[in-house]
Amino acid sequence: MRSILTLCMLAITSIISLQANAEQVNIYSFRQPFLIQPILEKFTAQTGIEAKVVFSKKGLIQRLKREGELSPADVILTSNFSKMLQVKEQGLSQPYQLSTALAENIPAQFRDSENHWIALTQRVRNIYSSKERSGDQSAIRYEDLAKPEYKGRICTRSGKHPYNLGLIASMIAHNGEAATEQWLTAVKGNLARKPQGNDRGQVKAIKEGLCDVSLGNSYYLGKMLQDPKQVEWANAVNLNFPNQQDRGSHINVSGAVLTKYAPNKQAAQKLIEFLASEQAQTLYAELNMEYPVMPSAKVSDLVKSWGTFKADPLPLEEIAKYQKDALKLVDKVHFDL
Repeated sequence: MRSILTLCMLAITSIISLQANAEQVNIYSFRQPFLIQPILEKFTAQTGIEAKVVFSKKGLIQRLKREGELSPADVILTSNFSKMLQVKEQGLSQPYQLSTALAENIPAQFRDSENHWIALTQRVRNIYSSKERSGDQSAIRYEDLAKPEYKGRICTRSGKHPYNLGLIASMIAHNGEAATEQWLTAVKGNLARKPQGNDRGQVKAIKEGLCDVSLGNSYYLGKMLQDPKQVEWANAVNLNFPNQQDRGSHINVSGAVLTKYAPNKQAAQKLIEFLASEQAQTLYAELNMEYPVMPSAKVSDLVKSWGTFKADPLPLEEIAKYQKDALKLVDKVHFDL
């Protein structure tokens, strides 16, 4: 009897020990669970590392800062470039190890030079145009939105939204602050209404005849095509890739950051490397109708149907230098008012 009890106790102890030693990685995610769960399931299946996710559209950076050294977060998954910058600027990140795989899979322009963040998917800041009223806009440039011919014809969301701030910062990087201020002032003068809503709301406004062109990320076209209530909006517009005759279209990204006090640093490193693999890159981009940052990863058939494009090769870090200047310009010209 004693031997049986001893064996039982040993078995229980072994189970507890295995549970205690089981690897896990804790993720704070700005990206919705359905976009990342299939990828995390594959990661766990291949590595045995359990991935636990806390999702929120906002407040995660403040939470990470408040938790300090006691934070359980290992990795932050962001939905845009601005959030990656915020984590680093607030001293809440640490360098990941730039392995051979990461260096080969992810081009340098999509990585922080100090290895604090890494881009995972990319999307274009497109110009949507009315099929009915705008004609061929395939040669359009961002600079064209300041022309008198667009007076009262443009819709957009807030100039302070990260997607628009990134575009404005890229304009400063290419054209200088003075020229960008003039451009932004002229674009404001061409607006059909005050900046409001989200990117899809602007396409709806085009469908309803409130405006003829709008700024919007590429993947929203795919989202609208898959939504029975919004497919009519999508069918009313053309998706244009700006500045194809010169520098190329502005790119924004989603990405990952290794947190400063990551309690499971090795597991976090493995997750980052997995997310940069061809398998994960292809799936991640397909799930949100984006473009992978890994050049050899496949683009989904839907995204491929939108055509090829030339991307602005300016490194994200260079654009980042002008983020604060972009925000000041939005306030200076009263863009949202």
